[in-house]
Amino acid sequence: MREYGRSSPLRLQFGLAVKKQRTAIGITQEELAERAELHRTYITDIERGTRNPTLETMWNIALALGTNLPTLLSFHKTGSASSDPDLKN
Repeated sequence: MREYGRSSPLRLQFGLAVKKQRTAIGITQEELAERAELHRTYITDIERGTRNPTLETMWNIALALGTNLPTLLSFHKTGSASSDPDLKN
């Protein structure tokens, strides 16, 4: 079953984390896509929560944003996702 187009709370939170970091460092989706060697529309879809990126893709995005994956994924500790029962272990 293909997951493209469907958003989930976890994908939405990851997308928001990417967008927040991207805007904080002042780069466009196109610039992020170039740095991460992805297509701009793929970055758009990630930020919208409609793509389910692989671990390698998430790693490359984090590096392209000048951070590391654990830091980028730490949104669950401080973001609104921590109160979402679907995102708890």
